[in-house]
Amino acid sequence: MITAARSVSSEESSARTALKLGPKSIEERFRNLALETSGTMPAIDRYTGVLYDPLGALDADATTRAWWFDHVVVQSAMFGPLGGGDPIPAYRLSHDSRLGTVRLASHWPAASSRVLAEHSAGGLVLDLRSEGYRQLGPVADAVAPRVVSVDGAGRRKALNHWNKTAKGRLVALLGRTGAQVSSMVELVEWASEHGVEFEQHDTGWDLVAESLEPATV
Repeated sequence: MITAARSVSSEESSARTALKLGPKSIEERFRNLALETSGTMPAIDRYTGVLYDPLGALDADATTRAWWFDHVVVQSAMFGPLGGGDPIPAYRLSHDSRLGTVRLASHWPAASSRVLAEHSAGGLVLDLRSEGYRQLGPVADAVAPRVVSVDGAGRRKALNHWNKTAKGRLVALLGRTGAQVSSMVELVEWASEHGVEFEQHDTGWDLVAESLEPATV
C-alpha cells in the first residue's frame, strides 16, 4: 500500500486524480513520499475532523487515553486496523482512493477482518465506521448503530455528515467514564446511566444524536 501510494503521489497530475486533491490540498501528496521517515503520533491524536475533534484527545487525562488505547480501533486506508495508541505518520489516502492496480476494497478486507476478529475476541464490536470503511474490514455480528435526530414531534431523521460528531462524542464519553461493557445489554445500561439514548428497532439500533449534545455529557 505504501509503495502504491508513493507511486501515485510522485507526480502532481497522478496525485490529483488518485487522491482527489484540489489546488489547496495538492501539497498533501508529499506526506506519502515521507511515510517511512516523518514523525509519528498516536492515531487518536493524528486524525482530525468532525469525528475526532469531539474526543479532545490531546487534552484528555491519562486514564481516558489509556481506555481509548485499549478499546478503540481505527480503520486506516493506508495501514489497515490501528489501535488508538498506535504511532503513525501523516498521510493522504481515503477508502475510495485510486492506486492503479492496487484496489483498497480487495487489498484490505481479509486481513482487516481477521485482525478485528482477533482483537474483539468474541466480545461486543460497536462499529462506528462509515460504509466505505466498513467494507475495508467487515466484522461479523458487529453492531453498527444508525445516528438519528428526533424533533419535538418524535419524528426521526437519519443524519449524514453530522452523525460523525455524535459518534465522536459517544467514544469520548465511553473513554471518560471508563466504560466496561461486553454486550449491547450492558452498553444500553451504561448509556441509560449517562443520558445517552440507544433504541432498538426491527433492523438494528438507533443512537439519538440529541442525547449526546455537550450540555448532557
